[in-house]
Amino acid sequence: MLKGISPLISPELLKVLDEMGHGDEIVLADANFPSSSIGQRVIRADGIGTAELLTAILPLFPLDQYDPEHFVLMEVVPGDTVVPVIWEAYKALLNYYEPDTEVHKIERFAYYERAKKAYCVVATGEKAQYANIILKKGVVK
Repeated sequence: MLKGISPLISPELLKVLDEMGHGDEIVLADANFPSSSIGQRVIRADGIGTAELLTAILPLFPLDQYDPEHFVLMEVVPGDTVVPVIWEAYKALLNYYEPDTEVHKIERFAYYERAKKAYCVVATGEKAQYANIILKKGVVK
């Protein structure tokens, strides 16, 4: 047991967050994301939402200050009527933990290609559509 570490972060996830180096990326994937077919390394976080997991990770995980695209979402597919309201929760969390961070979005298939190169994909139980997040790790100052 450790003090100050959220119980939402499993020992396996804590190890991965620590192993990652500057420039490595991690995907927090919603329940619809093809985590197993895309991820080189997959950690299961069933039953945990992406916003809750992001709340647990951001106090521990510096975002890459040298790359402005260190927080990336998947764009809504043109013609899709889904409104990803979860993005507002993400913006609120970013404003709290990383106030200078801007959210970036990329097209669905470009997102998949970038996710294939990620250090790890965390398969959450998030049911909201377009709830996937790519985080790029920075350096601890």
